[in-house]
Amino acid sequence: MSDSEHTHELEAYRYSDGSITYPGHPVGPDGSEPEGTVDLSEYTATIITWTTSMATPPGVRQPNTIAIVEFDVDGEPVRAVGQVSEGAEVDIGDEVRAVYCEELREPGAGIRHPDSQEWDGFRFQPTE
Repeated sequence: MSDSEHTHELEAYRYSDGSITYPGHPVGPDGSEPEGTVDLSEYTATIITWTTSMATPPGVRQPNTIAIVEFDVDGEPVRAVGQVSEGAEVDIGDEVRAVYCEELREPGAGIRHPDSQEWDGFRFQPTE
């Protein structure tokens, strides 16, 4: 892994009942506060379902494939939704990993001022 990959985490929250949520929530399924975090980018996930959008918001690539994936973190399932890496073809059951991306969309293309929000995040890339 490069140094830039080590500085970015796909952070999920772990709770006292063993559950893990992504995104993290201040109160877990059992009503407790988070006990720690888990970096999902250190795990692989399985594609549960996916779709490709041809009519995307301003600044989002066209076509844009989105997937629901499930990580297995020490026997605990954790689901996440996100973009699939550009040009990657996926199918249900494929194994993917979370890869950091500096720009998930073009900052200047929307109605918001580019400095008003973060534009980076993670995309899912097939492991094969």
